[in-house]
Amino acid sequence: MAPCVLRSCISLSQAISWSKTVLLVQRGVMTACRSHPALRRCHSYGEPRLSPQEVSSLLRINEVNQEVNSFSVRAFEANQLSSNIPIEDRISIARCRYTTGLLFGVFDGHGGGEVAETLSHRLFDYIALKLLPASVLQELVDSEVNLCGQLIEHYTEKRLSSKMLDIHNDSLKRYAKELLGTKNEEFDFQMQNALSQAFVKLDNDISREIQEFSNSNIDLLALAIMGACACVAHIDGSHLHLATSGDCRAVLGILSDANKWICKPLGSEHNTDNVEEMRRVMSEHPKSEMNTVIKNERLLGQLAPLRAFGDYPYKWKTALQKKLLVPMFGAGILPPNYYTPPYLTAKPEVFHHHLTARDKFLILATDGLWEQMLPHKVVKFVGEHMSGKQTLDLLRLPRRRMSLDDINEILVQRHIGLSKQPTDKNAATHLIRNALGRTEYGVEHSRLSAMLSLPDEQVRNFRDDISVIVVFLDTDYLRHSPAD
Repeated sequence: MAPCVLRSCISLSQAISWSKTVLLVQRGVMTACRSHPALRRCHSYGEPRLSPQEVSSLLRINEVNQEVNSFSVRAFEANQLSSNIPIEDRISIARCRYTTGLLFGVFDGHGGGEVAETLSHRLFDYIALKLLPASVLQELVDSEVNLCGQLIEHYTEKRLSSKMLDIHNDSLKRYAKELLGTKNEEFDFQMQNALSQAFVKLDNDISREIQEFSNSNIDLLALAIMGACACVAHIDGSHLHLATSGDCRAVLGILSDANKWICKPLGSEHNTDNVEEMRRVMSEHPKSEMNTVIKNERLLGQLAPLRAFGDYPYKWKTALQKKLLVPMFGAGILPPNYYTPPYLTAKPEVFHHHLTARDKFLILATDGLWEQMLPHKVVKFVGEHMSGKQTLDLLRLPRRRMSLDDINEILVQRHIGLSKQPTDKNAATHLIRNALGRTEYGVEHSRLSAMLSLPDEQVRNFRDDISVIVVFLDTDYLRHSPAD
């Protein structure tokens, strides 16, 4: 995500010299663009540069498929497609070693991918540490082991440099000792508070580390002017908690009793499209700043997300910025009308949902997906993909001692799915394919080829980095899970 770049409708012919057609794309107004006279005249995107096989190869480079079979989570599928070079998005998936929870996260960087990279390595450790009972926490602190690697197990490979690993371990130990000072066995634990505190604590620690080590590690100082949005889900049995900070989003796919797909958004984007979020930001500053806090639909006229990790020029006091940032980046690093910082926070909104047997999957994605596709369409495509994908596998009954009526219903649904056989086995890839290539007539190869062969210097005008995780839930487990 590049928050300081305003998007506008431009012609595809400006980006691809060989194309004789015009494609108008504008964030949030895809429906209006389809009615544009230029598009009504066009039924082709030019001669495709990529074959169907080449398109599929490009889309599948970053696929992840993993069976989990851990209580309510059956499996997950993920994928990423870059727009920025290198990609600024990150994903992270892990299980907690000391509890039964699973963690899923998508992180959307801006100004560079380093803050998103940092979050993908470190945030889950902070969350897992906060979840520990006092007795286990005390044991870990007394053992003097490195906490990094002890708290979670990543499904996606994560490695910190040795220097950053030392800094991360030191900060984790500090956090553990702070928690011991406030915890006891009778502590009234609340998952919502745990997630919120972990987000804020890590953001504060990154800020402190930059100030402490910037003289010896110049890369840390560069980290100060970058940022990232985050969306993290914690699933433990029938309990789903979601924490969002910025414009990454998550939706739940629910199958109704009438076999219709229902989309349940979990939270909302923290930007100027969110009226409540606008009110929150305005309420934190004097009335004399009402015309400058939000300007041109951006924070201080510059930043699109209203919550984010990093982005310390919108958090640090002016004196600190003049001391650390101005000598390296110049006076232009100071935002205009900067009177009463902080203007930005990493504190997330946290939501709880009690999972039931009707809840079939959870989708987390960076805003690159949501800019291209509405949430209810995302749920519909994944639901149809589940139905169609079943026809590619051998029939397996979900449980023993099923009635003939239940088996017949499975066979009927499998027969219906024959007409929906997907091109991709990975549901995240299926979403990306449809997000970039779908027209009113279905996925059009020429459009998809055009979107994947845009020149590097033009691609950001048409699409953002896209990162998607689809978490498939275990219906049988949820059907028999306790109500509490």
